[in-house]
Amino acid sequence: MPAFVNQEECTGCGTCADVCPVEAITVDDVAEVDPDLCIDCGACADACPVSCITLE
Repeated sequence: MPAFVNQEECTGCGTCADVCPVEAITVDDVAEVDPDLCIDCGACADACPVSCITLE
């Protein structure tokens, strides 16, 4: 299952996008994960400073 971002908690810092090995995350005001690109590695969830990303 792809990573899920709780957009109410996301600060838009971009740390998750920086660590994503397949560039599946874009950040405007908040992070969004492209489920077609996400490989479920969990790097984004581990790196998130506010713990708003989970693997569904």
